[in-house]
Amino acid sequence: MWQALHTKNSFAFSMLGMTKKKILIVFGEKVRELRKDKGLSQEELSFKADLHRTYIGMIERAEKNITLANIEKIANALNVNIKELFNE
Repeated sequence: MWQALHTKNSFAFSMLGMTKKKILIVFGEKVRELRKDKGLSQEELSFKADLHRTYIGMIERAEKNITLANIEKIANALNVNIKELFNE
């Protein structure tokens, strides 16, 4: 049934969804890498960023689409420039 409904526009939407998920994965992996490099637990990072510990875990597992304001909080807590969170 899905293939019968598969049009050029729905394919584009599907591709957008995959791209969106990829950026969440890359971002979460980078947050985890930087957090571990700095010797911080998720709880310590969450305290420094004023975010909930489970929220940090969800970001690292690409389960949350994080806001710009929270990206800034995490960058500040990790003492890095925001753009460093997007470098693969």
